[in-house]
Amino acid sequence: MSIWKQQHDLATIERWSENTMMRAIGIRITEIGDDFLRGTMPVDARTHQPYGILHGGASVALAETLGSTAAMLCCEDGMAAVGLEINANHIRAVRSGTVTGTARPLHIGRNTQVWEIRIENEAGKLTCVSRLTMAVVPQRAVAPRA
Repeated sequence: MSIWKQQHDLATIERWSENTMMRAIGIRITEIGDDFLRGTMPVDARTHQPYGILHGGASVALAETLGSTAAMLCCEDGMAAVGLEINANHIRAVRSGTVTGTARPLHIGRNTQVWEIRIENEAGKLTCVSRLTMAVVPQRAVAPRA
């Protein structure tokens, strides 16, 4: 059974990233399952830190993108999800290729949502695990982008 209250196809969700950081660093939403949202990010000069490995902040950007997009898709009409807190544990360094993140809910409530996002390298090994807490608020409280 699907957890989603908003129904959107991948093409529509991808359009939300136009003119954003997500597009600049190459984050793509690639799959919507019944209870997960998955996306990818390249590990290259855009996402490296000075030591030539994936920047922890880039991993957090991927995690927050996946978790907040998933949270929005779980909101009732007229409601929106905004970030309250995110944490990340960086498990394994990645030098190149693509990482894939998968967001799954730990809690979907009326006022808050908690998401776990697991990021893996191309070999399927865990590189980062993140937890994102979202507040569910009336949509009018979130100013639209100009």
